Amino acid sequence: MDSQEQRFKGATIFVTGGAGFIGSAVVRHLLRDTHARVVNIDKLTYAANLDSLPGAVGNPHYAFEQQCICDGAGLRRLFEKYQPDAVMNLAAESHVDRSIDGPGEFIHTNIVGTFTMLQEALRHWRGLSGEKRERFRFLHISTDEVFGTLGDEGLFTETSPYAPNSPYSASKASSDHLVRAWRETYELPALVTNCSNNYGPYHFPEKLIPHMIIKGLAGEKLPVYGDGQNIRDWLFVEDHAKALSLVLERGQPGQTYNVGGRNERTNLHVVETICDLLDDLAPSADGPHRRLISFVTDRPGHDRRYAIDASKLERELGWQAAENFETGIEKTVRWYIDQKPWWQAIMERGYQTKRVGLTG
Repeated sequence: MDSQEQRFKGATIFVTGGAGFIGSAVVRHLLRDTHARVVNIDKLTYAANLDSLPGAVGNPHYAFEQQCICDGAGLRRLFEKYQPDAVMNLAAESHVDRSIDGPGEFIHTNIVGTFTMLQEALRHWRGLSGEKRERFRFLHISTDEVFGTLGDEGLFTETSPYAPNSPYSASKASSDHLVRAWRETYELPALVTNCSNNYGPYHFPEKLIPHMIIKGLAGEKLPVYGDGQNIRDWLFVEDHAKALSLVLERGQPGQTYNVGGRNERTNLHVVETICDLLDDLAPSADGPHRRLISFVTDRPGHDRRYAIDASKLERELGWQAAENFETGIEKTVRWYIDQKPWWQAIMERGYQTKRVGLTG
């Protein structure tokens, strides 16, 4: 394999949703660790944040385009302008609770948006020739939630049947099927990844881990859904970004790769770990942070357990997660303590931490 700085040398990569949580980690990784030219395509919805890309502005290998992926004409203009060698499609609505309250936006962005991206990528690819045509890739980034829920045993593999249980996961399952169909029908060189729950720096405050850190720092109640025993496999976002660039570089078109951290933890364990880290790093005069934990009505259709088998990615492409949950969560809590201006700016723009997604 070439040295890190030679990876993707001379290649232009579209990253849709590059101002989001995982997308910004991908952009930071590509700019830091490869020689790719990165075009960040983002609509800039409520959860997008260009402040998650320090140092990108002014970097000669970076360009930003504010663009909705549902707008075919706008996308076509960008394909013609930049002539990309690859697309990494991360643009998506992703918050399950919000999908319960307002599924329409999830259907539009995640299904219609992916369809539109596929159509414009296919148009672009068909116009290429020679080595550039051979090199082109379309990588679609998805979630393990498309597989539904697991029992106490077993892991999701690349051949697990799809059984989505929320409007969010159903919309992502639909988009995965579209990508597969465009590969099988039109031979577009497309790949799919399905990842477990991500966490790390620059995570929008509505998600579990940053939500709990920020509320804990404020001394507010920490609401845990149901009995807190729902299990997720936690993946540090920077490990995920590295996995995605590896799949883009070495993965085989038509294949799916699962990306997981091998870090199964109950939601309650996650919250308790955050509390203990806050006790060490930002102690409260009012006592241990665990005193703030409260149990609230469960989320409708709440999947009990997710867990990913990432052995195909590890075996075939040589990927390995650098962080386990204990090292990653400590880095994350420290980041939120040290980078208060990043998330306080979000709060000052009017973001409310109140609960959404209750149907009754």
